[in-house]
Amino acid sequence: MTLRKVNISILVAAVVIFLLVLHHNFLGLSDLLKRELTDSSPLGLQPIDFIPAAPQRLTDDRNDQEISVVIAASDERLGGAIAAMNSIYRNTRSNVVFYIVTLNDTVDHLRLWLRNTALKNLRYQILSFDPRVLEGKVQVDPQKADSIKPLTFARFYLPSLVPHAEKAIYVDDDVIVQDDILELYNTPLKPGHAAAFSDDCDSTTNKVAVRGAGNQYNYIGFLDYKKETIRKLAMKANTCSFNPGVFVANLTEWKLQNITKQLEKWMTLNVAEELYSRTLAGSITTPPLLIVFYKQHSSIDPLWNVRHLGSNAGKRYSPQFVKAAKLLHWNGHFKPWGRTASYAEVWEKWYVPDPTGKFSLIRRHPEAYEAK
Repeated sequence: MTLRKVNISILVAAVVIFLLVLHHNFLGLSDLLKRELTDSSPLGLQPIDFIPAAPQRLTDDRNDQEISVVIAASDERLGGAIAAMNSIYRNTRSNVVFYIVTLNDTVDHLRLWLRNTALKNLRYQILSFDPRVLEGKVQVDPQKADSIKPLTFARFYLPSLVPHAEKAIYVDDDVIVQDDILELYNTPLKPGHAAAFSDDCDSTTNKVAVRGAGNQYNYIGFLDYKKETIRKLAMKANTCSFNPGVFVANLTEWKLQNITKQLEKWMTLNVAEELYSRTLAGSITTPPLLIVFYKQHSSIDPLWNVRHLGSNAGKRYSPQFVKAAKLLHWNGHFKPWGRTASYAEVWEKWYVPDPTGKFSLIRRHPEAYEAK
């Protein structure tokens, strides 16, 4: 009788153990499925890595609303993207999820930087961009094979990057955010508008004059008005241009208007007809955006894109104005991680050193690394 009871006990224990193992495996599978997207993108934008949530102790006092922020991260500018994300995360209590677009050869470096520093609690998804989606849409100079930066075009494919979102923010990697990104996210867009940009003729730019930029504040500075295709569009040459380095997108409207296809159309036409201005000093991503969004975009607060900090090494803005800015943008040749850039010490406060040592930074202000 005693032996029988022992056998029954052993059998019951075995069943319990089996059920526990089965339950553990099921949870593991469920967690895996949550981390992976169920559909693959036809554009070559493939999910690589995803951190589903920050520790509970860090999220208790953060808002539940998800704010999708898209940023491109090339290996040679990875420190810029890191600093930008850190500044966004540290200045908000909102539930920000970063969609980091990069190339395959940068994924491991980026993952190590995020996992082994103070950024380990960020919510993010790494997306690998396939440059082949640009074939036939970008003019490549055989003598300057590296002149085209594929990741600069990632902003054209926002609905594929964040297919579940109705709204998203795009930021360049050379920015620092000094206020709550929720305010930018809540920028009102007019009915029928798929995006909101900061105009180059906005009040902030007018108050703080920017010299030596030529016609880079209106359409004629980006498009060749001698071409019949451009003239037929009946766009006024003196129309104020806008900066596409920071913008808010209504992705529902973007998809309804098929904005991505429209942008690709003008990219392809430029390859055939050379529609962009020959004196183009800005990014080649700007002209197709100017055409597609001609008088069909809303505006963001100018303080959310205080730019031209990278136009030269001098300080064109006062320290008081820089402090009041909600987003600082080092567009231009002088980047804050280089030798000479205005207000680089502001950028350095948000930089997180590369644990691998691959990213080289001129440390002009060592004390800046102690705060963040």
